[in-house]
Amino acid sequence: MKVGNCMTRDVKIANPEQSIRDVAQMMASLDAGAMPVGDNDRLVGMITDRDIVVRGVALGKGPDAKVGDVMSGEIKYCFDDEDIEHVLANMGNLQVRRLPVLSRDKRLVGIISLGDLAKSGEAAEAGEALGSISVPGGEHSQTAH
Repeated sequence: MKVGNCMTRDVKIANPEQSIRDVAQMMASLDAGAMPVGDNDRLVGMITDRDIVVRGVALGKGPDAKVGDVMSGEIKYCFDDEDIEHVLANMGNLQVRRLPVLSRDKRLVGIISLGDLAKSGEAAEAGEALGSISVPGGEHSQTAH
């Protein structure tokens, strides 16, 4: 099965100039933990609830701080025509629960989460990926570096 068959297509996109307050409110209303950040139809980053806390609030940035100042700029993504088994393995290796989905011409066409993959009938593989993701030592690990 291909990513395009099970991804979420209706994706809201944050702008790097928006305030983290606005994006946090959008995330709350969508019940989403992450949003792609786009600038002129180009994916420039991802912002997560954790980015807002760790790179924003914890560093003394106020609610009017810009998304571009706290987002993750290193973008990890997949393509809509990739096999989901390959993407699941990558999600486990990268220790991420969701990835933006791009078309081959690099336009954002959706987002895929472990939940999407579990619903698609790939529950066992999604569980394995989650096991890999839950291993301490990721980007926001609580272990000392």
